[in-house]
Amino acid sequence: MNDRRRITGVVTSNKMTKTVVVEIGRTFRHPLYRKVVHLSKRVKAHDELGCQIGDQVQIVESRPISRDKRWVVESIIKREIRTADVGVTEVATAPEVAAPDVGEPTVEAQP
Repeated sequence: MNDRRRITGVVTSNKMTKTVVVEIGRTFRHPLYRKVVHLSKRVKAHDELGCQIGDQVQIVESRPISRDKRWVVESIIKREIRTADVGVTEVATAPEVAAPDVGEPTVEAQP
């Protein structure tokens, strides 16, 4: 094993080619106020494994690959099983409402 930092995080975006955005969450207690503080950081990581959004991954620091990438996905800890989005099913099952006809005004003929 080497001395490189290894961090676990959740994939939040995979829209780039061979690159994923990993969100790293950190929780600690403030030293003075003793309040629990939640911090998160988003880093870009090189992905050769084909990660999907929601996967929990372990990333390891590496040499600079591009301007923003300094991390590489080492392993996928837990895969996220995604189904259709909730918003898509709501729109598909919603009944269609007929819009009022906004055509030319109707003029009744007078006898």
